[in-house]
Amino acid sequence: MTDTAPSSSSLLDLAPVIPVVVIDDAADAVPMARALVAGGLPAIEVTFRTPAAADAIRAIAAEVPEAIVGAGTVLTPGHVETAVAAGSRFLVSPGWTDRLLGAMRDSGIPSLPGVSTTSEVVALLERGVTEMKFFPAEAAGGTAYLGALASPLPGARFCPTGGVNAARAPGYLALPNVGCVGGTWMLPAEAVAAGDWARVESLAREAAALR
Repeated sequence: MTDTAPSSSSLLDLAPVIPVVVIDDAADAVPMARALVAGGLPAIEVTFRTPAAADAIRAIAAEVPEAIVGAGTVLTPGHVETAVAAGSRFLVSPGWTDRLLGAMRDSGIPSLPGVSTTSEVVALLERGVTEMKFFPAEAAGGTAYLGALASPLPGARFCPTGGVNAARAPGYLALPNVGCVGGTWMLPAEAVAAGDWARVESLAREAAALR
């Protein structure tokens, strides 16, 4: 992260899993967030992959105060501005540039810039960033790659996302340089479409028990 965490602990330590949410209908945001929080997953990443993202973040921030809502797929300084205005409490990007990193730092809220190579990790450490998103986790080398970074780069901690599911998550969480993982498996499309928030809560509870 680039600044102070949303609470006294690191964002990476709030729960073993950060749900990565793609919301098509902002009306789903509040009941979805309540189900995730009730299941023990308070940090919720709403991705800027749909037009409903900003409204969803705004609704969660206003109506689910126990949630720590953040914005994902942050690609531009404009996304940063929109996310902060909507009430985001953290920012996540799939990658980074100095311009984007500067905007994230200037926002005053925690951020997890994305990396997938050793050089990117070293470059962020050089800039004072120690907590990062590892993306796309499975495609970029999975637990073997990430585990190999622990010894030469002990100052870096990660939230691997991308191809991480309930079966793979424990392997990542066992690594010394992983604080949490990001994933979507507790939000199956059919459950969201049906408004089956009880199922979402149950899956969230299983995810929260992974560590």
